[in-house]
Amino acid sequence: MTLTGRHTSYWIDSTLPSSYPALSQDVTVDVAVIGAGLAGVMTAKLLKQAGKTVALIEADRIGQGASGHTTAKVSALQQLIYADLIDQHGNEKARLYGESNQAAIARLAELVAAEGIDCNFERKANYTFATDSDGLQQIKDELEAAQSLGLPATFVEHVDLPLAVTGAIRLPDQAQFHPRKFMLAVAATLPGDGSHVFEQTRVDSVKDEGPGRVITQNGPTVIAQDVVVTTNLPILDIGLYFAKSYPQRSYLVGGYIEANRAPQDMYIGVGTGYRSLRTTPTDDGRLLLLVGGEGHKVGKDDATDERYQRLEDYMRGQFGVEPAYRWSSQDFKSFDQLPYIGKLTPAHQHTYVATGFSLWGMTKSVIAAMVLSDSILGRENPWADLYDATRPTPFVTTTSIQQNLDVGSHWVGDRFKGLFDSADGVAPGAGKLVTHKGSKVAAYRDDSGQLHTVSAVCPHLGCIVAWNQAEKSWDCPCHGSRFDTEGKILHGPTVKPLEQKTCD
Repeated sequence: MTLTGRHTSYWIDSTLPSSYPALSQDVTVDVAVIGAGLAGVMTAKLLKQAGKTVALIEADRIGQGASGHTTAKVSALQQLIYADLIDQHGNEKARLYGESNQAAIARLAELVAAEGIDCNFERKANYTFATDSDGLQQIKDELEAAQSLGLPATFVEHVDLPLAVTGAIRLPDQAQFHPRKFMLAVAATLPGDGSHVFEQTRVDSVKDEGPGRVITQNGPTVIAQDVVVTTNLPILDIGLYFAKSYPQRSYLVGGYIEANRAPQDMYIGVGTGYRSLRTTPTDDGRLLLLVGGEGHKVGKDDATDERYQRLEDYMRGQFGVEPAYRWSSQDFKSFDQLPYIGKLTPAHQHTYVATGFSLWGMTKSVIAAMVLSDSILGRENPWADLYDATRPTPFVTTTSIQQNLDVGSHWVGDRFKGLFDSADGVAPGAGKLVTHKGSKVAAYRDDSGQLHTVSAVCPHLGCIVAWNQAEKSWDCPCHGSRFDTEGKILHGPTVKPLEQKTCD
């Protein structure tokens, strides 16, 4: 299968690489923030503004993880959410959810204006649209729920898209932006006056005793009164967040579109095969159309190149646009649809987490920064109880039972994959699970014919990785860790790479 466009995120491709130093000696600050995506960068910024010294610690480079692979919509209208929230949590909690998301948009806009950040920030309406009668009923139910909670949502019969719709919800005054331009600009304001930014510094563990101690694989330690973990899924297994959420991948393609044919706002469909749509202005004056969708649980599909193909076909068929970029992203969906924001466990008084953003991470990252900074500063926050990370978790739901049974079946059943296969059967450009001398091996043969072999056992909790054809990666279907063909970490929660193996 031949795919079009560069296999890289536009947000990363259109920004210069960051070059902050790695941690080389012990450092003491008020707050250590682990993970330099939007949640981490925003939390560090709000704390430094309040007078705290901070150390922002990133295993790779700023904004190159999940936050650098998003659609970068910032909205309180999140496809279909409010009818379900009312059913699950009641009107008051659903109202607080909507209120907090609207407040996050305002807080982001305020910071962009106050700091004069050039990040293509634009106020846009956001639409959730349907293309059939079943979807229309969902739209009407969601509209009724959103309006009952005080959100200024309205019903429209037509949208600015070249396809027939049966109806849509419109929420005005939402936002979109260039996430990495924003994160780099904010990160640049952090160093100095006792604060630091460290890249290429992977954290191994955190000790929550007296002052917290952040133990890095570089060797040195960051000592802090409070520690915040914003690593998509916490790298710390304490709190069982890997069992209270599940990893979801989704895909994007981008192509240049003429301004007179471009959609004016932000859109997302409902139902099977839905699409997410927006445009972004580029530095050379053109518009880039982004088409997203094709989501699935991590490790559940090795033919991921077909998902890109369907998005490319949609872009060509609906808009007549040739793809110039393609990339994928990953997030963790919480079982009760609310993110986990707050203390790691009731026993951890100075270690905080933010996770379970459920595919709407831009808005929820800002919420997390507001809630966590208030908690550390000893200020009341109106949404802290709603998102309390230590709240009782609904393990006994259809979704949670299904996902945790799925983890169990992978842990046991995947050990039989490739039981009688050898590395000799791995074709060029492909990856395959094989068995060598009783060990499970992940084998990839590059286009030149060279074989690359690593252990197939994920070092996080021992599940067997699966091949991802489109990304040329080994993905853990249990908790979402991802590795390149040499075993290097692409995505946590693991903090250790795959072991090297040979098939000699």
